[in-house]
Amino acid sequence: MKILSIYNLKGGVGKTTTSVNLAHAAAQDGFNVLLCDLDPQAAATFYLNASSPDSMKTGKLLKGKSFAHKQICQTEFIHLDVLPAHLEFRNLDRKLEEEKKSETALSSLFKGFRGHYDLIIADAPAGITLLSENLFQLSDRVLVPTIPSTLSINCFEQVQGFFKKEKLSKKKLRAFFSMADRRKKLHRETIQDFSSEDSPFLSSIIPAASVIEQMGEHRRPVAAFARRSPASQAYAHLWSEVREDLSLD
Repeated sequence: MKILSIYNLKGGVGKTTTSVNLAHAAAQDGFNVLLCDLDPQAAATFYLNASSPDSMKTGKLLKGKSFAHKQICQTEFIHLDVLPAHLEFRNLDRKLEEEKKSETALSSLFKGFRGHYDLIIADAPAGITLLSENLFQLSDRVLVPTIPSTLSINCFEQVQGFFKKEKLSKKKLRAFFSMADRRKKLHRETIQDFSSEDSPFLSSIIPAASVIEQMGEHRRPVAAFARRSPASQAYAHLWSEVREDLSLD
């Protein structure tokens, strides 16, 4: 089982749309996928037309086992399940801090899904928190959607700095450009600046496209309602790169 976290220090960069579209693409390839919506905003839960549970005990959830499995919702897409978010997830950091070995306390939750899923995709809230530290430690890859702009690049460099400071493997960290508008000179130049072979950026570029915004209206991944769109093709290419990088056969 592989664990892929979609993360950024800042919000509004396409984390959730990336999580949903990659989860759908992986499921379409026949992998059993669990999308863990760890953001209390519950946007990924909404996009997949799932519902948050009426109540949530985050302490019991972190223990994994039967309680965690009971929270899982099937989606309309074969091979794709979701662990829906809940407003109580705002307390996850506090609950993790109460656990022994708090930097890896999330491992019990993920271990409980081993044998049931080929891939876990975690949609992480923004910011560097104890939750994100857990994800950095436990994930096989941390994928960072990055707008091709100065501020967004600066945020990615801060994440790189955190990985270096905490002696986390830089091989885990990947980035790609999202919400890219090639009509903007800054976007074109930034993409060009990071196009070398030794760049941490994947070659996939997700465009700024209205069809991605329409996910909220359709409550489905882009490929499920606009399969031939450039955005759908871009997500397919991104999944192809991520799949190869994770060595998923």
